[in-house]
Amino acid sequence: MKKALITGITGMVGSHLCDFLLENTDWDIYGVCRWRSPLDNVEHLLERVNSGDRLFFEYADLNDEISLIKVIQSIKPDYVFHLAAQSYPLTSFTAPIDTLNTNILGTCRLLEAIRLEKENDSSYSPVIHVCASSEVFGKIPPDKKPETGIHEECSFHPASPYAISKVGTDLLGRYYAEAYSMTVMTTRMFTHTGPRRGDVFHESTFAKQIAMIEAGLIPPEVKVGNLKSLRTYADVRDAVRAYYMLVTINPVAGEYYNIGGTYTCEVADTLNTLISMSTKKDEIKIVTDPSRLRPIDADLQVPDCRKFMQHTGWKPVISYEQTMEDLLNYWRERVKKGSFLTR
Repeated sequence: MKKALITGITGMVGSHLCDFLLENTDWDIYGVCRWRSPLDNVEHLLERVNSGDRLFFEYADLNDEISLIKVIQSIKPDYVFHLAAQSYPLTSFTAPIDTLNTNILGTCRLLEAIRLEKENDSSYSPVIHVCASSEVFGKIPPDKKPETGIHEECSFHPASPYAISKVGTDLLGRYYAEAYSMTVMTTRMFTHTGPRRGDVFHESTFAKQIAMIEAGLIPPEVKVGNLKSLRTYADVRDAVRAYYMLVTINPVAGEYYNIGGTYTCEVADTLNTLISMSTKKDEIKIVTDPSRLRPIDADLQVPDCRKFMQHTGWKPVISYEQTMEDLLNYWRERVKKGSFLTR
């Protein structure tokens, strides 16, 4: 029986990846989470965890090297999906040291734990996915954007401490592949969203506010930041299918790939799409909130994903409209249950 380890299993992507692997493989799934990790995104899986039905939670922390070593030693996973991170760009401006420590040094600690186990057992050779981010490309001027979109060889120009941390994450993955003959691949996933998306991200906070307006909990005003930023959207469920294909279709050590959707628009258009789906669409006003603006923004995120598509045959299949509808319905359900905080 193959074993997969997912760091950050309680996050949006980690929980959807777990769903996908349980449904589409016969692997045992081990999820790394901290003792204080919220379990909202995996609540539907807890019965399987409690009964040991192919899903197991392991308590560890990227900032605790010993805990990572113990997890790798005890499980020896065949596949490692490293998704855990301080993943909020806006938060990174107020917590840069924590962001850099968790994302860069945390990734190093995990890869070191795997390297040590490989050193102790030469037959151990897992396939490792290190999740970087499209944010590594940062603020690309329109006149320097390639006609086909941002490709893998575009230069890095990170525009936040989070983005800087993901540059380090990206380079660490390639370093361990080259220096220690480890099968590590890195991905730069562009904007991906859907159910369980954190409300610190623009499209999710829009959907959440709209759901709260519909429920009569807040005035009919959606607070926004920069609406001019250009984004290409993918559905999180397409994203996790891509991650599965990454590690199972001819994995090439040291490779790095852009992955993203095909629908591109300004953030303002995303907001208008969500408002158009609302039962209160004729009442909602848009209000700029300065606290939602970043000091500097990666405002041109349009990917060229041909390298990954040609290697794996992957392509997104869930429409932008479906993604946004599912996101809004997710927040409607959360608001109905009273399971939310105002933002």
